[in-house]
Amino acid sequence: MSIRAAWMSFVGGATQGEIASRLGISTAKVHRLIAHAQRTGLVRFQIVGRPADCLEIEAALVEEYGLSSCLIAPDIGAGGEDSGFRAIAEVAGPHLANLLAAPNVTQVGVGMGRTLRAAIERMPRVQRSDIAIVSISGSLTRKLSANPFDVVQQLAERTGGEGYYLPVPYLADSVGERDMFLGQRSVQALLARARRSDLFVIGIGSVEDDGHLIRRDLISREEQKDLIASGAVCDLMGRFIGRDGALVAAKLGDKAVGLPFEAVRGARVVALAGGLGKLKATRAALRSGLITDLIVDEELGRNLSASNEQEKNVRTA
Repeated sequence: MSIRAAWMSFVGGATQGEIASRLGISTAKVHRLIAHAQRTGLVRFQIVGRPADCLEIEAALVEEYGLSSCLIAPDIGAGGEDSGFRAIAEVAGPHLANLLAAPNVTQVGVGMGRTLRAAIERMPRVQRSDIAIVSISGSLTRKLSANPFDVVQQLAERTGGEGYYLPVPYLADSVGERDMFLGQRSVQALLARARRSDLFVIGIGSVEDDGHLIRRDLISREEQKDLIASGAVCDLMGRFIGRDGALVAAKLGDKAVGLPFEAVRGARVVALAGGLGKLKATRAALRSGLITDLIVDEELGRNLSASNEQEKNVRTA
């Protein structure tokens, strides 16, 4: 009955009194039914368009980094760590649905991350039973437990497609272990499949304490110190890059189990990042030349644009 009341209210434009009369219930119950529909996600609102200043930031970043597209999620004014993720999810969810609905996309290679997971949670369902969702990096932690930021199953459920996990750790304990994983026929077959993806959707990770590498115990504190000492500021597909967008000489970089940059360079790569803590990481990822499409929150986008202007002013001073 919650769904019927919601349809009558938001689509039919009926008042709560009119709904109560038609359904033979009290207006108080109608209010509770509609509130329940909103609270449980049965009702979702989509705002068409974005503020003009967000569009200006998008244009500036597209020009600066040679992007095909950039989407800035407007500040929702809620404050707190999760507000940026919520804003990005509202913009990225429908955008991803449109991308996956395209008939020329029959396979998508996916990375992982908090922002990506939030976006897929808000993505409208797409009927694409013919689409394949493939991990481009190891789907497990070093303890061989499931990584909660892996989104293959989540995306498969949203599309009705078939999901393919890469049943190895995101990062191996040693180069020898990495070689052992990569030597398995099943892993080779999945990576070969991942290379053939029509579209790649990835997250951008940092090497700081608030990044998923530390939060999910994917790396040790000693490894984090080595990354920082090497100049790494960004985790991109399990590879580590410095401020200039180039790979750094960190030991951990040789332990990634997944597709290398060369496998996706030149393809359409959509990257998501949220929060000001990702400023250095996102700027480095953009400088790598790997990303073709970017989706970030307004605070991060505004600071990316401002930092670029500051660097230009310093060079011309």
